[in-house]
Amino acid sequence: MEKARPLWANPLQFVFACISYAVGLGNVWRFPYLCQMYGGGSFLVPYIIMLIVEGMPLLYLELAVGQRMRQGSIGAWRTISPYLSGVGVASVVVSFFLSMYYNVINAWAFWYLFHSFQDPLPWSVCPLNGNHTGYDEECEKASSTQYFWYRKTLNISPSLQENGGVQWEPALCLLLAWLVVYLCILRGTESTGKVVYFTASLPYCVLIIYLIRGLTLHGATNGLMYMFTPKMEQLANPKAWINAATQIFFSLGLGFGSLIAFASYNEPSSNCQKHAIIVSLINSFTSIFASIVTFSIYGFKATFNYENCLKKVSLLLTNTFDLEDGFLTASNLEQVKGYLASAYPSKYSEVFPHIKNCSLESELDTAVQGTGLAFIVYTEAIKNMEVSQLWSVLYFFMLLMLGIGSMLGNTAAILTPLTDSKIISSHLPKEAISGLVCLVNCAIGMVFTMEAGNYWFDIFNDYAATLSLLLIVLVETIAVCYVYGLRRFESDLKAMTGRAVSWYWKVMWAGVSPLLIVSLFVFYLSDYILTGTLKYQAWDASQGQLVTKDYPGYALAVIGLLVASSTMCIPLVALGTFVLHHLKRGDAASVA
Repeated sequence: MEKARPLWANPLQFVFACISYAVGLGNVWRFPYLCQMYGGGSFLVPYIIMLIVEGMPLLYLELAVGQRMRQGSIGAWRTISPYLSGVGVASVVVSFFLSMYYNVINAWAFWYLFHSFQDPLPWSVCPLNGNHTGYDEECEKASSTQYFWYRKTLNISPSLQENGGVQWEPALCLLLAWLVVYLCILRGTESTGKVVYFTASLPYCVLIIYLIRGLTLHGATNGLMYMFTPKMEQLANPKAWINAATQIFFSLGLGFGSLIAFASYNEPSSNCQKHAIIVSLINSFTSIFASIVTFSIYGFKATFNYENCLKKVSLLLTNTFDLEDGFLTASNLEQVKGYLASAYPSKYSEVFPHIKNCSLESELDTAVQGTGLAFIVYTEAIKNMEVSQLWSVLYFFMLLMLGIGSMLGNTAAILTPLTDSKIISSHLPKEAISGLVCLVNCAIGMVFTMEAGNYWFDIFNDYAATLSLLLIVLVETIAVCYVYGLRRFESDLKAMTGRAVSWYWKVMWAGVSPLLIVSLFVFYLSDYILTGTLKYQAWDASQGQLVTKDYPGYALAVIGLLVASSTMCIPLVALGTFVLHHLKRGDAASVA
């Protein structure tokens, strides 16, 4: 059976596949946000510590299990113990949930990429209203980039209760995104192995180009200084450490079964320890590198908005009080405002409601992550750049490469256990299994292209793979160390690779990493309990901004099902296996 199993063409292909999967959108839109929230440069301290005590050991464990067992997640854990098959099933369920909504991001990236060839960019200006007498009211209250995202891309409904219909343009983009994924996974490792060279390396090329451009932008240094100025008091904030651990955990893609699937196609003698160190270091380096790029552009956007605000206030005061052109500057604005308020109180009180409070610090303090950073903040910066179409095409092409690379790993986690199954593979060829998985995911994914689709996207993004993954990886580490046996696993690795496992890995696997996961698990549970009623951000067109609303009862039920459907696989499959064993024993005893 081992000889019949397909293999990567070379070890480099495997490393590129792992990098392409691990380095994803979270590196670009989650890590910079965490830096901004938790002390800039000082956030790197808990991040690097968590990488050493959690990220590397758990990545090594999953790669070693996949390489040793030579099967997908279900088969690998069944080999360790029949009662642990549910761990693999839970991984497949979580990966299935992730695939359902994650490819919608690629659909949005395609949508923006196609619109990037227009001059001017469609999100750079507000459209005219129905009477052509001024700009659209919703757009004026929000901004042109927010309007394009919420109204033109999502055509978002005012609440989760108003589902609306499927938007045909995003739906076509989703079909295209799934077609691309299908073509990439069509022939298994043979086709995936070639695609990962592009999906892993091209984002770095774009990031390097963006870094060069970003550093030359006016105000870039403001963003970089903001990022790297350490706020040492944040080191005493437990949330900074918890978020550092969470970021490492999720950005490496632990618990989904993708890494086990990829490693199962490795040569048994491959040095999986070296691969784990390389992949985790490159993943973390990419997060820091992407943050430098993001903050240089973020600094440009903040400086542009700040200077624009100053110009508007200066123009308003100059025209109202007949001041000399050029008299007002950033340095004397506050002083002049104070003088005008005392010298002309009635006139100043009339104009006061229209005077905005301009602050560079408050512009830089605006913390945005996820789709808000990718499709609103970045597009706002891009529209103000010279040759904005070029930078827009490059940026959304990079998002596509990152998204597709992660999707290859997600689908591998689902497909490998299915193709390993003799029952399924004997009736259907590999191409048909891949096609069916893509078709089912695409059909369900159409829910996210409805008017309320973005709200459902947030539900899946926030709850489909948080507690479930923590439980899966906790059971994985306990299974290897205490069910299969750490000494037995160590001797297997030594026989397989010819290298002894150092004390460091054994200490991390047996004690430190499981305790860390339990701590994260407790934090998440207590956070959900303390939060009370779960809430979501809904778009209010009349105000041109997001408002907070409570989730309706049926949405809370869906959230509960998302968490339970994966986590309950572990005890239910174990119980089912126990009952089957006892029934077989009973039948054998009755025959005897």
